[in-house]
Amino acid sequence: MSDNIDTELALLESVYSAQKREEHLTQRELALKSGLSLGMTNALLKKMADRGWLSLTRLSAKSLHYALTPEGIGEVSRRTVGYFRRASSNASHYRERVEGIVLDAKARGFTSLILVGSSDIDFLLEWSCERHGLVYLKCAEAERARRLAESGASLIVWAEGAGGVGGAMPDAGAGRAGTGPNEASLHELITAARGTR
Repeated sequence: MSDNIDTELALLESVYSAQKREEHLTQRELALKSGLSLGMTNALLKKMADRGWLSLTRLSAKSLHYALTPEGIGEVSRRTVGYFRRASSNASHYRERVEGIVLDAKARGFTSLILVGSSDIDFLLEWSCERHGLVYLKCAEAERARRLAESGASLIVWAEGAGGVGGAMPDAGAGRAGTGPNEASLHELITAARGTR
């Protein structure tokens, strides 16, 4: 259901954006802008028109103009607020878990945290490290991260996908990640935090 809501919101926003710029987009252009198939776009546009969210004006035998009605604009607003509420709730949820990870690292004597790879929640790691007095570093290269952590005072955290499928760390033989006491998978840390929070 959430995917359907996001799909409909993407299409509604595309129509609204075109309407504000006084553009007349075809279904194909709306599909491209919304990231949807042409068939899905057609079905959703019909459904939205039936619900009174869109008005359709025939420009020619093959061309329609789509515009949001006041009810459609209200629906965009309602869904956007809902989206931000969910996003805020998720950010708060992950913030607590990440903070637990950083506090645990600090309690284990680490003075810095090195994130290897890219993560959607790296800003939470950075914020939590700064808040609790740990140095936060990002590194794209595994060997460089290991060199930075040679003193033993740094926890290396492997971002989702940086170490392989599902965020799991590759074995030491792959030349990337080991399973040493100062290395951990962000995915595994978040999952472990889920079980203890």
